[in-house]
Amino acid sequence: MVKRLGVCMLIMTIMLMFVACSNEAGSDEAKSNEEAQLTSEFNKEGLPIVEEKVTLNFVSPKAPLAPDYNEMEIIQTLEEMTNVHINWNNIPGEGYEERKNLMLASNDLPDAFYNAQFTDHELVKYGQAGSIIPLEDLIEEYAPNLKKIFEQRPELKSMVTAPDGHIYSLPRAEEMGLSAVPNFTSINKTWLDNLGLDMPTTLDEYGDVLRAFRDQDPNGTGKDDVIPLSYMHNFWTGNFGDMFAAFGIPDNVDHRIVRDGKVFFTVVQPEYKEAIEYFHGWVEEGLIDPESFTQDVSQYFAKGKTNPETLGSYIWWESEEIVGPERADDYVLLPPLEGPNGHKMVGRSNYSEYGRAEFVITSANKHPEITMRWVDQLYEPKMSAQISWGPIGTIYEEDENGMLVNMELEEGVSMGELRQRVAPNGPVVVLAEHFGTVVDMEPRAKQRLQDIEEVYAPYLVEENYPQIFFTAEELDRINRLEVEIMDFVNQKQAVWLLNGGVEKEWDQYLDQLEKMGLSELMEIYQEGLDRFNSNL
Repeated sequence: MVKRLGVCMLIMTIMLMFVACSNEAGSDEAKSNEEAQLTSEFNKEGLPIVEEKVTLNFVSPKAPLAPDYNEMEIIQTLEEMTNVHINWNNIPGEGYEERKNLMLASNDLPDAFYNAQFTDHELVKYGQAGSIIPLEDLIEEYAPNLKKIFEQRPELKSMVTAPDGHIYSLPRAEEMGLSAVPNFTSINKTWLDNLGLDMPTTLDEYGDVLRAFRDQDPNGTGKDDVIPLSYMHNFWTGNFGDMFAAFGIPDNVDHRIVRDGKVFFTVVQPEYKEAIEYFHGWVEEGLIDPESFTQDVSQYFAKGKTNPETLGSYIWWESEEIVGPERADDYVLLPPLEGPNGHKMVGRSNYSEYGRAEFVITSANKHPEITMRWVDQLYEPKMSAQISWGPIGTIYEEDENGMLVNMELEEGVSMGELRQRVAPNGPVVVLAEHFGTVVDMEPRAKQRLQDIEEVYAPYLVEENYPQIFFTAEELDRINRLEVEIMDFVNQKQAVWLLNGGVEKEWDQYLDQLEKMGLSELMEIYQEGLDRFNSNL
C-alpha cells in the first residue's frame, strides 16, 4: 500500500513538472511570438515608427501654465506621425523633484523621464545601478537626427558622455547667445517721468528712486499700494544676485564664479557681506518686496498685472511676462549700476546653452528602440523649433522657402505665457546656423540679444564656471557636501536680508562652513576646472 502510494505520488510529481515545463515553454513561446510580432511591425526607418499603435509611459515636469501634454497640438502631431502614444504623467514643476526621487528609490519607473532634470550625480548613480540605461548603441542604430547633430557639434556629444564612457541622457541646445545674462532689471519709466526723476546710474540713486516710488504715489491711487522692487529669490531668473555686482562680487544661484582661472565661492567673500548689510537696509525700509523670498512664479506674475499698476521695478527675463504686453512700454531696462566703492559690472551666468539631462530611458522600458526613434524625431531641426517654441499655425507659419517665421501674436498675448501653453520643451537642438535658415528667432530673443549687446556687454565679466561632467567619485563627494552647504548659505542669505545680523554672525558662519567641508568642495571644483581648461 505504501509502495503504491509512493509510486502514485512520483507519477503526479512528474506530471506536474511536465505541465509546469509546458506552461513555461508556452509562456516563452508567447513572449517570443509577441516580440517577433512587434519586430515585424517596427520600422527601423521612416514613419510611422510602428504599424500598430504602441503606448509609452513618460514622466515630465510641466510649466505652471502648461496643460497635459497630450492636449498640445505638437504632441498630437507627433503621435499622428509616429503611431506612438505617450501616456504623460505631468507633474507641476515644484513637486517634480520629490516625485522623481520617490520613483527612483522605489523602482516604480516610467518608460522614460522627459525634461528629466537629473543631476550629474543622479545620471551616474542610476546609470551604473541600471535604473536608467546606456543610450549610445540605441543612438547609433536608431537616431540619425541626433547622430548628425553630434557630427556637427562633437562637443555636444562629449558633454553628454559620462566619465565611464556611457551616454545616459540626451541633450538640449539652443545656440542663441542668451545664456550669459538670465536676469534683466526693469524699471517703470512712466513713473520716473511722472515724478520728474532721472534714470539712476548708481546703487544709491536707485535706492532713492525706490523710496520715491514708495512715498510719492506714482500710480495716483492715494493708497499705500506700491511695490518698489520685487524679484524671485535664488530662482534661475529674476534673481537678485546680479545686484551684488555693484559691490564687486556678482552672485548667482550656484554662488560660484571664476576669476583668472580660480574658483570663488561668492557667499564667503567680504564684498558679499557688505552687500548683504546694504540690501538689508532696503528690506527694512520697505523698498524690497518681502514676498520676494517666498513667492512662486504665478504670484510674481500677478503683481505686474494689477489694476492700476503697482510694481515699480522687477527682475526677470522678459518684460511682457511680468507686466503684460499692454504695459511693457511703461518699463525700460535699468543699466548696470555703480556701487558704493566704484564697482560697475555684470556677472556672467554659469548657465550653458547646452543641457545634458533632458531625456533618460529606464530599465522598465520594454521598447527602448521605439522610444529612441520617437525622441529622435524631436531632433529634426524644424521639429525642434516647434517643440521648443510652439507649432506651425499657432507660433509659426512657413515662408516661401519653408523657413518657420513668427506669426503676429494676438493683442494682449505674451509670448512667454503662450509658449508655456503650446510647447513642451525638452530634448531639442537648434543650432546657430538654423536661425535664419530653418527658423526665425523669436522677436523677444532678438530684443534680448540687442539688450545684452548694448546695455550689458560692456560690463560683462569674461569668465564663468563651465559645464563639467565630474567622475563618479567626485560627484559622490560633491553630493555629500554641497546639498547641506547650499541649504545653509541660502537660508542665511534670506535671514540676513530680512532680519539682519550678518556682521554679528559672520565669523561663526565662516567657521560653520569650514566644518561642513567647504574647502574640500571648492578643491573639487577647482580641480575640475583645471582639468577642463587643460583639455581646451
